[in-house]
Amino acid sequence: MGPLALISSSGQSHFFVPRQAGGLPLVMGNLVIIGAQWGDEGKGKIVDILARDADIVVRYQGGSNAGHTVINERGTYIFHLIPSGILYRGTTCIIGNGVVVDPGSLIEEMDQLQTKGIAVGKNFVISQRAHLILPYHKAIDRASEQSKGSRKIGTTGRGIGPSYADKMARIGILVGDLLNPQLFKNKLDENLVEMNWFLERLHKVETFQVDKVFDQYMGYADRLKSHIVDTTILLNRAIEKNKTVIFEGAQGTNLDVDFGTYPYVTSSSAAAGGACTGTGVGPTMIDAVMGIAKAYSTRVGSGPFPTELTDEDGRGLQERGREFGSTTGRARRCGWFDSVVVRHATVVNGLTSLALTKLDVLDGCKELKLCTGYRHGNTLYKTMPADLEVLTNCVPVYQRMKGWTTATTGTTRYTKLPVEAKRYLARIEELAQCRIDMISTGSKRAETIMLRNPMDCSRRRPKRSRK
Repeated sequence: MGPLALISSSGQSHFFVPRQAGGLPLVMGNLVIIGAQWGDEGKGKIVDILARDADIVVRYQGGSNAGHTVINERGTYIFHLIPSGILYRGTTCIIGNGVVVDPGSLIEEMDQLQTKGIAVGKNFVISQRAHLILPYHKAIDRASEQSKGSRKIGTTGRGIGPSYADKMARIGILVGDLLNPQLFKNKLDENLVEMNWFLERLHKVETFQVDKVFDQYMGYADRLKSHIVDTTILLNRAIEKNKTVIFEGAQGTNLDVDFGTYPYVTSSSAAAGGACTGTGVGPTMIDAVMGIAKAYSTRVGSGPFPTELTDEDGRGLQERGREFGSTTGRARRCGWFDSVVVRHATVVNGLTSLALTKLDVLDGCKELKLCTGYRHGNTLYKTMPADLEVLTNCVPVYQRMKGWTTATTGTTRYTKLPVEAKRYLARIEELAQCRIDMISTGSKRAETIMLRNPMDCSRRRPKRSRK
């Protein structure tokens, strides 16, 4: 199949739902979109493009530590909690139960979108089973990270980890509890007895008063109460009616709490399996999984990064790729493409396709390197080592490839890419053991090559029907 991006007489790209032979429309399936590296791969743009064909976009994990940037003809939008599908009229956006919600940050994001003319009303709902981030979570997060010194994880200090810790300890407070003031206050009162002790005795920082926190969160409740629903029922009923759903991950596979470079990970199930536990939708209802990967590698915060470049090549990738976090502004560490990392993502997520982003950042590189494995002592690793010491001290094994001088920025047709770029993409497909369906050649929505529609499940199975 050829590219799905058409160029009009005005020079603009228009994405469309392709049709099979005989004029029948493709069967659009439910798709999980997950980062295939350490996050920051450009998921926001890909979700934005594909959301046009979706009825629902749902976030299934993470919190306001995520940052998805979308650039279109109306401007630049940075999303932290609300799915980027909110930019399309008629698309319902959901925060699932697997997300931890900072209501203050969420309301601020809603207000910013409405200021830009984006409606955030009945098209946006929050799971009553999602957990809240409370002020003491942020305080504990910052104090705990500070106390670690050289052992810092590299958290954003936004209370994500402590909120998930409370969830697992069964003392978390739910978004739905905001609708029951007495229940909320009882839980808050019980929690602050322990949390204030930790803050005062262990971390030597300021404590919190029940009444002040209660009043603050009841203000949030007044603003959010119309958006709080049982999203599990909503999603499953929509799927029964053959509505199309995109499940949006917030971080990358290698930040997953189980399959990432532990302990330098996030505190939730960022891999595709989290889409089920984070929404209440069973795995049989998901048709495809797309991994998003940059044409090189980046990582924010601490932790092993085998292909990291601290030389001129690394600084060049950072500058050309504008590698600074949209949430924290932190500079991202940069390195060559690591096929071990992406192949690991293919396996643990069951990827059916890849979207490769920021190909244009490699324009002008005379030589490129692809990591094909790791060497540690006398052992060659082709798969991701679980041993942190091995991963920290391994040496990447590189394949060198010729770069290209022709600019690829804004290219919308695969046939227009330089031959060296095509070879590079083909080798990535081979090493990652996953086909590439989309290629991003710039930050704007239109600067994209779509080789196949990743939501097409025509060859997998027919759409379900329940009565």
